[in-house]
Amino acid sequence: GPPCLGLLPCSGFTPAACPLLEYTGANYEEKVYHFGDAPDFDKSQWLDVKFSLGLDFPNLPYLIDGDHKITQSSAILRYIWGGGHAGMVEEKKPDFYGLKVRTWPQGKLPPYQLMANVSFFLSQEVLKIEYLEQLPGQLKLFSLFLGKWTWFAGDKITYVDFLVCDVLDQNRKFDPCCLDDFANLKAFLDQFEGLSRIAAYLASDRCQPYPIFAKIACWGNK
Repeated sequence: GPPCLGLLPCSGFTPAACPLLEYTGANYEEKVYHFGDAPDFDKSQWLDVKFSLGLDFPNLPYLIDGDHKITQSSAILRYIWGGGHAGMVEEKKPDFYGLKVRTWPQGKLPPYQLMANVSFFLSQEVLKIEYLEQLPGQLKLFSLFLGKWTWFAGDKITYVDFLVCDVLDQNRKFDPCCLDDFANLKAFLDQFEGLSRIAAYLASDRCQPYPIFAKIACWGNK
């Protein structure tokens, strides 16, 4: 059967996996696990099956594709991009392109992780202020790394672009003006969102940009 992507109903915890699957044209299914309402935020829908799925490190999101059972967002992205399922994009040779891809950190990229931390404690306004003060420096690193290239690994799109697009988009929602001083990052997002399959996905009811974080978060949960 088609691969199954297990996820929470919030875009912030499934970075890039859905648009990457859409971009590759893969036939896949989603299994959404819902949390209950305040004050308990009941997690039993996930906890009841968490250790029965055969996952080595049970967590959300996960991807189950036949005998392949993967958790951790970046591992899922690399598997999809590496052609783990029939019809998906094949891995390229480790040339300049490959080396640039491999310079990216594993897991969450710093601006996203920091924003997630702040979002769960937004009532502490000092955290928001401190985050917004350091954000331009983080985005400048992205801008300098991209430079005049079309994509973040050079002239070819890779799974890294899906990850970066997710990070930039979430921060743009957090602070709509944060990219104003970075023309190449804005152009990158426009180009990415203009890809035919991505544009179709963004316009479809399969794409749910909100909520970004779980109900327990102070920001991005509506």
